[in-house]
Amino acid sequence: MTARINQARSALTKMFNSERYSRFTLQSEEEGGPHVEVKLSSDGIENDHVPDSMDESHGSPSYRAPPRDKYRNVCYLALGTLLIFVIGYLIGYVSHRSPQRPLVSCDPKLGVETEETEGGEEEVVEKSLDWSDINNLLGQKLNPEAFDKRLSEFARDDHEAGSDGDRVLGNRVFEGFKSLQMNPWTDIHYVQLQTQNSTQPNRVLIGSEEVGQPTGYLAYSARGTVKGQVVYANYGRREDLQELQNQNVELKNKVVLLRAGRLNFAEQVASVAELGASAVLIYPDPQDYDYQDTTELYGHVHLGSGDPYTPGFPSFNHTQFPPTRSSGLPSIPAQTITAQTAAQILKRMGGAEAPSFFTGRLPSVTYRLGGASDGESATVEVNNVLVTKELHNVFGIIKGFTDPDQYVVLGAQRDSWGPGYAKATVGTTLLMELARAVFEMVEHGGFRPRRSLLFASWSGGDYGSVGATEWLEGYLSSLNKKALTYVSLDGAVTGTGAFRASASPLLHTLLESTMKKVKNPIGSKKKSLYEDVAGDSLQTNVLRPMQLGDCAYPFLAFSGIPSLSFSFFSEGAKDYPYSNTFLDNKENLDRATNHRLSTMAVGAGQLAGQLALQLVHDHILRLDVAGYGTTLGKSVHSLRRQLFNATQSLSGNWLAFASGSYSRAVRRLQADVLNTDLNDAEACRFLNERIMTVEQSLLSPYVSPVQVPFRHVVFGLGPHTLGSLGALSDPDELHTQLALATWTLQGCANGLVGDVWELDNEI
Repeated sequence: MTARINQARSALTKMFNSERYSRFTLQSEEEGGPHVEVKLSSDGIENDHVPDSMDESHGSPSYRAPPRDKYRNVCYLALGTLLIFVIGYLIGYVSHRSPQRPLVSCDPKLGVETEETEGGEEEVVEKSLDWSDINNLLGQKLNPEAFDKRLSEFARDDHEAGSDGDRVLGNRVFEGFKSLQMNPWTDIHYVQLQTQNSTQPNRVLIGSEEVGQPTGYLAYSARGTVKGQVVYANYGRREDLQELQNQNVELKNKVVLLRAGRLNFAEQVASVAELGASAVLIYPDPQDYDYQDTTELYGHVHLGSGDPYTPGFPSFNHTQFPPTRSSGLPSIPAQTITAQTAAQILKRMGGAEAPSFFTGRLPSVTYRLGGASDGESATVEVNNVLVTKELHNVFGIIKGFTDPDQYVVLGAQRDSWGPGYAKATVGTTLLMELARAVFEMVEHGGFRPRRSLLFASWSGGDYGSVGATEWLEGYLSSLNKKALTYVSLDGAVTGTGAFRASASPLLHTLLESTMKKVKNPIGSKKKSLYEDVAGDSLQTNVLRPMQLGDCAYPFLAFSGIPSLSFSFFSEGAKDYPYSNTFLDNKENLDRATNHRLSTMAVGAGQLAGQLALQLVHDHILRLDVAGYGTTLGKSVHSLRRQLFNATQSLSGNWLAFASGSYSRAVRRLQADVLNTDLNDAEACRFLNERIMTVEQSLLSPYVSPVQVPFRHVVFGLGPHTLGSLGALSDPDELHTQLALATWTLQGCANGLVGDVWELDNEI
């Protein structure tokens, strides 16, 4: 081989030292046909003169013939060049070849491959994960043993909002997020909370006899002392109050006795205050709550959420805002009492005997409606005081890889008046276990979410989602088109045997598909959760309307973020009986779950985790805009029927046309999705942004968040909602509200269409 290389080098040298090609020109055929001039020289310098040997008279080229061995040299040159190329290729291949590795060991469940390097270390090689791989990964990461271990970290008897115990738990959450490299941060709010007066206890008297100094209380009650005849109004529901009217029993200037349940405390107080009641007493009846008759109740009566003294704006610093108060604060004193105290009051009441559906199970008591002069009067004294507390919301983030600025929020309340095991401890533990599971899926499992997951630990939940609402108020504009969905983990496990959920219509289809993939933690291992609890109808057997007391409610009705809450509960029970008491502890929750709390919690984690991961994984968001059209259509149809029965001047046709615009926008979006390349990240983002406008666009822009914080036209509270328009008696106000609701729906349709040049505002 060396001889051939030398021979090729020699041929190249001879070529470059002999005459070489230097220039040629072509003349046109008009000048006598092709004319070629070639000059060859041995010294590499061009000669501008015509050589002597050229016969100019004939105009034909004259050149010096090369030696005969030049053709042989050309062949050697070509062969030598080829040989040098082959040798160079072989040398490059040998010098850059990677060392041979053993066969790859691949576990399809993990979604990663591990290869052993020369040093004996394992190297992780990522591969694409499909949805079944992601589900398997989550199932491997969530287990009862890890949940049991974590529960003890967040169990405390003293973690009231803003207390030292609350802050200790907040620091544990922060450190937990930090250990998972989630870049944690704390959001601080200075809020007004109402607590009991340590020097002046609240009191209840019958006649002149004091029958109680309750330790339980209702935050945000009006202060003062009220005396009046007692009226028993069952739960204070609309049908209960109607029954009192039928019996000619008036509530004006009366002290109203209610039993807890069916409605939250704030709704109960508001319902009787509208009819002129002067004070409210609420007790737990043995028919609804099976515990000792001396058990105290705790709660709040703010018909809203957040700090009621900074309505519509965040409590970052009180000094920068003028004094104001929420329209949802009650104007009358309200106080909880024990069943024992309630029995003493009922025994000394007069009036007609109560109907059967008013009757509870207090022993040796005849339930009477009261209000008559033959009964003794009651005195209610409330001395609660306002205090400023510093609340810490704690956050951690697992960022997405394609659209990290869009995120699903998972949140849980951290505080409680008592142990709050079901209310706060289980939810916080679920939050931390889901964070750990997703972190490990990303760090070691090859999972690459497109969007981010934001984990939030709230304080002030017992006072009406104060911490969460203040965060929403502070960052409302930033959350627009950023927060995809909120998943509440509060009260996720309170029993066993039954399941219920409340959600935005955008999430109904996703919830159903997720339930079909999750195994029922307390049923047959061969059946899905959906098969065991939903039967033939998710709407009938599982879904419930989202209520004001739901921790997810402000996200939906105040901020326009699609939201979900759910609960595994004991079959036959309407509510967890130990909620709002100091009996919400580990022993009672273990009993309620048949000592399968950890298994139930894993099932809850699977449901919340799979739903959230689906939203951050798919190219196109799994939010059902078409299903929302069905909900809007039903609301509009119901309102039109009410209007037809009440007035002939307003038909509601314009509202129906706006609903039709929404349906057309849905069809246009569906066509655009079918015609979009799902590998085009920018095109997918544009479609997703259109989908994300739906819920937020249903917040009425025509009402003040200070006076009417829950602006959602379907799920909000106030005269602007589709469910309330039919009850308006003033024709002018009805006309105005109908027009505003129409344009709110039309704006929702416009946002779904997307580009302004595609809009059709014809109503």
